[in-house]
Amino acid sequence: MLIDKFNHTIDFWIKELEQYDFTQLCAKPTSTSWSVGQVYMHLIENTDWFIGQIKICVSTNDHSLEQSLPAAKAMFLNNDFPDEALEGPPSNADTLQPENKEQLMNCLLTLKTEINNVGRLISESQFNGKTKHPGLNYFSAREWFQFAEMHLRHHKRQKKRIDEFLRINKC
Repeated sequence: MLIDKFNHTIDFWIKELEQYDFTQLCAKPTSTSWSVGQVYMHLIENTDWFIGQIKICVSTNDHSLEQSLPAAKAMFLNNDFPDEALEGPPSNADTLQPENKEQLMNCLLTLKTEINNVGRLISESQFNGKTKHPGLNYFSAREWFQFAEMHLRHHKRQKKRIDEFLRINKC
């Protein structure tokens, strides 16, 4: 079920990418906000990191008794991020523009393959390890998987705001 939900969500991002040309991908609503291309880069980089965390969790029992923070537990229970703009780490300011549209498409397709592979690892693993999220404490492999899908959905709201800017400004 988690794999199906993730595939549905990443397929949304893959399909939506088709509508943009490179100029639109790089257009920023303000000097301090992200372009839709930077949103894609953020999603790719973070999802890849989440996959790495899953791989660690399925190969160890380290930190298996650690817990996530109450805010994370609520997110998992609701299967969604809070409906608000969240302040990410300062490193988000360093998110690069994509080199080209093909880079984004290739990375999304690779992520889809990788997440499906780690989904199988989760179901076959005898380990119950956890790794630490930078702000929400410890997640299991299943939680990282769920978090990855929720993160992709969370950024749909941001994409919608950027799309409105592109529509109004005819970029």
